[in-house]
Amino acid sequence: MSATSALQSRQKAAVPQGIATKVLYAVRAENAELWDVDGKRYIDFAAGIAVLNTGHRHPAVVQAVAEQVDAFTHTCFHVAPYESYIRLAERLNAITPGDFAKKTLLVTTGAEAVENAIKIARKATGRSAVIAFGGAFHGRTMMGMALTGKVVPYKKGFGPFPAEVYHAPFPKTFHGIDGTGAMEGLRQLFLNDVDPARVAAIIVEPVQGEGGFYIAPFEFLRELRALCDQHGILLIADEIQTGIARTGRMFAIEHAEVAADLVTMAKGLAGGFPLAAVTGRAEIMDAADPGGLGGTYGGSPIGVAAANAVLDVVESENLTERAMQIGNLMRERLEDVARRNSLNCIGEVRNLGAMVAIEFVKGRDSRQPDSALTSAIVSKAQEKGLILLSCGIDANIVRILAPLTIPFEQIEEGLDIFEAALAEVTTSEPVALRA
Repeated sequence: MSATSALQSRQKAAVPQGIATKVLYAVRAENAELWDVDGKRYIDFAAGIAVLNTGHRHPAVVQAVAEQVDAFTHTCFHVAPYESYIRLAERLNAITPGDFAKKTLLVTTGAEAVENAIKIARKATGRSAVIAFGGAFHGRTMMGMALTGKVVPYKKGFGPFPAEVYHAPFPKTFHGIDGTGAMEGLRQLFLNDVDPARVAAIIVEPVQGEGGFYIAPFEFLRELRALCDQHGILLIADEIQTGIARTGRMFAIEHAEVAADLVTMAKGLAGGFPLAAVTGRAEIMDAADPGGLGGTYGGSPIGVAAANAVLDVVESENLTERAMQIGNLMRERLEDVARRNSLNCIGEVRNLGAMVAIEFVKGRDSRQPDSALTSAIVSKAQEKGLILLSCGIDANIVRILAPLTIPFEQIEEGLDIFEAALAEVTTSEPVALRA
């Protein structure tokens, strides 16, 4: 029995099936490469779901964490605060969009950041309703699930959810919903379901993550900002997957030249260590009474040390520009594959920086999702040494989230594997990879 098979059996006996995983057990990783327990090497086009924007084990992050471990590992910020938390808060206040005073709360996970953003918005406005979007993903906590606009697998069987959460259509140009249609959906929501005077916040992903890497049109985000201003609603930008240089800006909403009232971030913030944040207008962040925010592990000194190092790396290695280069390279190559694909199964290639998606359909004219083909491609790619993820309401989209530090030759190697996997799945003929 292989080491992988043995661990798979142990996992089945010890870990709940609700924790879905790949059959791939890691023992070592470096930048954009990962090795499993059987010694197989993979190119990592997942980056821990956009966590490893600075790659596996970036030397600067490893050094910062080692130095912090030597100093202290935990005091609880409520009990004995530390300078590094304050410094990171100052840095996030400075780099998030908006020319106004800001403050930052550090927590542990993206879902926790979202929960706190909603708490803060409700306290600051005295209102209770919240609007999210169809296809959104905001976490697996109860409020996170309520905000999430995808039932299977995230919400099925877990209700009831917190009240006064509403969903509007998200712009999906490929499926006929443009920014104008999405704005009309919000107006209909105000007419049919909720008085805008009761709405505390609208939360939006500038690029939907789990929902399918659909990019919110920049004009739509500007109109959303204006709508919020008109009705006294706070705008929350969920930058948990899009933030920290992933889209070619530090935060994706910058592409639209829009400033949100509150920004949630996690994933890429601390280079593989659990840390999340809510940054927002100072007067809004100060709405909660002392003791109303925080948590035992919130702003862990280990995660904070890693995050300060990550921000240094993003700047010193110009990872925002590199994200654009990676995205352009991948899109050009994948669009060429789509043009040459005789089966007409690639409906659209889209990207914002290094958030890259390939949507698979049963025919470009019908645009019917092909989840079976998508699953087969992801499996075949893994078999050949490439880690890919799927996403979307219909699980018919391959998303690529390579580390922003990946060497360009490994991008080409990974795309070669993807193209070979696509060819084998669609033709049932083995494809030899270039040496």
